[in-house]
Amino acid sequence: MADNKIIEVKDLAVRYGDRTILENVNFQINRGEIFVIVGGSGCGKSTLLRQLIGLETPTKGDIYFENINFTSADKKQKNQILRRFGVLFQSSGLFASMTLAENIALVLEKYTDLPEDKIEKIIEMKLDAVGLNGFQDFLPSEISGGMKKRAAFARSMALDPDVLFFDEPSSGLDPVTSASLDELIVQINRGLGTTMVIVSHDLASILSVAHRIIMLDKSQKGIIAAGTPDELRNSPDERVYNFFNRIAS
Repeated sequence: MADNKIIEVKDLAVRYGDRTILENVNFQINRGEIFVIVGGSGCGKSTLLRQLIGLETPTKGDIYFENINFTSADKKQKNQILRRFGVLFQSSGLFASMTLAENIALVLEKYTDLPEDKIEKIIEMKLDAVGLNGFQDFLPSEISGGMKKRAAFARSMALDPDVLFFDEPSSGLDPVTSASLDELIVQINRGLGTTMVIVSHDLASILSVAHRIIMLDKSQKGIIAAGTPDELRNSPDERVYNFFNRIAS
């Protein structure tokens, strides 16, 4: 599997002033897998995601994308890598004053030279892929929370990214809508082979979509377990076992 890696994190540390959030973090993400980052509140899940998508630079260590050092890359190289990422933020991040079509078009107009008719076709295809074809002219305020997540999903796929990052995708959704979004994530992953990296605390969601999982721990400031859902549900580590079996500690 080593040859199949698309992202590799080496000796990563993140400190804010005197406060250490993550220390000595090492892992790799394989091409085409659904990779989930879990852990209790304050363990550094969102901090780690911000490093992976280039919003922050780690205090120490390196992140590699296809063996290119993303951390130390120059601006041009970094931008080329970022174009191969799609991000679905926790709040969806749709522009309220724009229709769903305009939200997706914004990405295509910024990063491509495609003519208007091609952009319209891509918008239609992306919205159709998430079950929202026909909603092109709707504003975010005119659709439900689950539909907003789907629209944001469509926008994140606009440039056919190699990797899609999700920050708490089921946050704010009811269980049925959350399960529907999980199905969509699995469907897109199977259909397109897109690598998915998900930060989540929703155990039902995690267990239904994940191929592999890493678990972070606040006190250890790093990874305390890594493996498949079944491996972590049966972990000999009490902290991991309790988390994946919903046992209060």
